[in-house]
Amino acid sequence: MAPVDPRSPASARRRDRRGRGPRGPLAWPAVPAMRSRRETFDDVVIDVAERAREYLGNRYAAVEFAVEEVPPTDPAPWEEQAAPVGRLVPVGGAVGHRIVVYRRPVEARARDAGEVSVIVREVVAEQVAALLGVPTSEIDL
Repeated sequence: MAPVDPRSPASARRRDRRGRGPRGPLAWPAVPAMRSRRETFDDVVIDVAERAREYLGNRYAAVEFAVEEVPPTDPAPWEEQAAPVGRLVPVGGAVGHRIVVYRRPVEARARDAGEVSVIVREVVAEQVAALLGVPTSEIDL
């Protein structure tokens, strides 16, 4: 059998360039290490949004929940000039309203993953309360 040229494509499929063999993933998909911060944050928002549906009822069944990385650069005049962590966006037509949670400002304010979920619950509760016209203390997510 003839020796295989290390620069050939056949050699590259069998082992890496230093001859240590094929390399696999560092963690398997079932391990939480394979989930990105974005996916984890999305799961938190989905969980809180499902709990918020109880308060919204049939009247506001068309409310959408969304996650964006950062808020737009031009906050509305009635909003704080600091980076908002969430926003209630009225959308015309049959769509209804949209509650947007901004991932990066929430993560910047949180110290750990547990605090991220607390902040997300507070943000969604504030936006649902604003939509329903009730005090935030009446919304318990």
